[in-house]
Amino acid sequence: MSSQRYTPEFKDEAVKQVVERGYSVAEVSERLGISAHSLYKWINAVKPDKSEAQAKELLEAKSEVLKLRAQLRRAEEERDILKKAARYFARNPE
Repeated sequence: MSSQRYTPEFKDEAVKQVVERGYSVAEVSERLGISAHSLYKWINAVKPDKSEAQAKELLEAKSEVLKLRAQLRRAEEERDILKKAARYFARNPE
C-alpha cells in the first residue's frame, strides 16, 4: 500500500472533477495517478449523509402533521358551531 498523502486542495479538486464537471472516476484517477478506490472514498466523504436527509424529511413531515392537525381542529370547531346554530334555529323558528 502507498503511504502517499494528498493535500485537501488536491482531494477537493479531484472530487470536483467527478461531481461537478462530470468526468468518470476511472478517467480522473488515471489522469491524476491515484487509485479509483481512494477517489471513491473522497467522494463519499463529501456527500451528505443519508441520515441527515432522512432527519430533514422527518422534521418536515412532523411540521406538516402539526399544521394539518391545527386545520382539522379549526374545521371541527366550525362544524360544532354550525351544528349548534342549526339546532337553535330548528327549535326557534321566527
